[in-house]
Amino acid sequence: MNTSRSRGITPRTLRVAALAVLLTTGAFTPSASADSARTETPVGTSGGVTETVVRVKAPLPASFGARPAACEWLSYLRYRSSSGPASSADADRVLVAQPGILEGAGAFDSVARNTVTRAAEQGRHIEFWALDRRSNCLEDRTGIASGDQHTAVDYYYRGKQVQGRTFAGFVGNDKLGWMAKLGIEQTVRDEYTLLTAELPHQGVRKDKVLCGGHSLGGVITGYFATADFDGDPATTADAGHNQCAGYFALDTTVSTSLGDLSGSIPDDTNLPDVGLGYGVVQAGLDSGLLPRSLSAPVLLNPETMTLLAIAGVGALQNPGGEADLPSYLPANTNIEATNRFLFSKDTATFLTGSPAVKDFRLTNEAILGSLMDDQSVPLAFLQSSVGFFDGGPITDKNFPVANGSSSQPGLFGTEYKAIPAGPHGPLYTWRDYDRVGDPDDPGYRSSDGTPFTAAGKEVTDIQELARSMAAQPLDFTEQYFPTKLVTDLELATSPQVKRLVVHPDGLTANPTLTVLAGDGLLAGRVPADLHPVVADGYQHLDVLTAAPVQNNGRPEPVSTALTEFARTPR
Repeated sequence: MNTSRSRGITPRTLRVAALAVLLTTGAFTPSASADSARTETPVGTSGGVTETVVRVKAPLPASFGARPAACEWLSYLRYRSSSGPASSADADRVLVAQPGILEGAGAFDSVARNTVTRAAEQGRHIEFWALDRRSNCLEDRTGIASGDQHTAVDYYYRGKQVQGRTFAGFVGNDKLGWMAKLGIEQTVRDEYTLLTAELPHQGVRKDKVLCGGHSLGGVITGYFATADFDGDPATTADAGHNQCAGYFALDTTVSTSLGDLSGSIPDDTNLPDVGLGYGVVQAGLDSGLLPRSLSAPVLLNPETMTLLAIAGVGALQNPGGEADLPSYLPANTNIEATNRFLFSKDTATFLTGSPAVKDFRLTNEAILGSLMDDQSVPLAFLQSSVGFFDGGPITDKNFPVANGSSSQPGLFGTEYKAIPAGPHGPLYTWRDYDRVGDPDDPGYRSSDGTPFTAAGKEVTDIQELARSMAAQPLDFTEQYFPTKLVTDLELATSPQVKRLVVHPDGLTANPTLTVLAGDGLLAGRVPADLHPVVADGYQHLDVLTAAPVQNNGRPEPVSTALTEFARTPR
């Protein structure tokens, strides 16, 4: 390892911390507080950061129809300094983060810890609240929380019990009727309800809360900032912008437009044609003729997104052990298509299915890396920079697009993709982000001589990523993303959505911090008027998952910028 990089958290410490969190989490069961409308349950304490999961009862209106009892609650992960005040109202600042599309609260784990830690080093105690959208209530983490990969597969795919519980199955469209009304209006209302419940005094919210989000979370923050919550525009204490001292945007912008998020929604998702108009789309959602949750044939659906967390379990459980996940999974069309999409060298391999991922020898970390790294996964909004393959020859991955020829950089990104050169070969390991560029690095290159990666392009520790995906009580991904949330935003000029922007000046009523990934969704089209902080070498997810110390020896820039922004007086 390159010992010139001084790291406050060593890989060994991360592994111990990850396992500690995993062991303390278990199958999540809220511990009731004195107030039955709120629970707060310890997740774990490590590195001076205390994490809890908070649930606040917030019933939906009766007009939403039947829904599971769990969906009457709002949830978030609360991160705070272990040496700081126990009450959120006594913190110096509270950062409240909305997740991006198909994203859950667990995705904020690293940036939350980094930000809280960096502030505490400066003598300030801030909190970071990673919000879950209400629709995450449908997810069942029981198998993942077992901490064992085979147990998780057996629970979700073979009907085996864990702790006396049997998986009820992935939820079909016919059971999602209540989500037909879960659009931008209810989403921002949920944030307001949560903030007012947790911080009842409006003056405290206005003085201490920083509102923001990642990706789509920036647009949601924009609608929150312009919203009015009491139905009377003349009374502004309830206005969205008066719940926040400032805004922050992570690889996005705070706006009421999807224009800056090109590539964040793949073309092959089941989104309805919004050209039909608001009324027709809403009628289709209400009737069930249109899908009420967003999905795609491969990778982006509840079944296959569960596989990401299961891969994370393996990477925590036995990082360097040879993976058997591809062969242990049951054979079905969905899993087979996803494996082909993610692990095909070219179109011929995708069509024939040979060689398949199970024909390669990979460690558990290499499996997770191949699912999430920007040199492997084709979809830009899922990419992070967690290192590179090691242990054998590597070749170009020219599917679904050829290296160097992407016509849709917003969707596929611009990084060259790589894959082990052949099946039945050596055991391929994973070189973590901070070992790229070390003297023993083979320095793999593509067929045209282009280096696949370099130290300055790798920023996320694969063990931290695994912890975020597999050892959190709230998911990294969002298995049931409300279709209406996207169609509302795509129909922003319709009267039904336009009326929600009651205080348009709210967008500029408070200072804004914009932090962009240098290689993320806005790469090459950075809005200079926002004076953004640009994290060089970062991909879209890296702004959430990056390690606290980077390969240049400098502190992680996203959490550094957030900490400095939290210091700025109003």
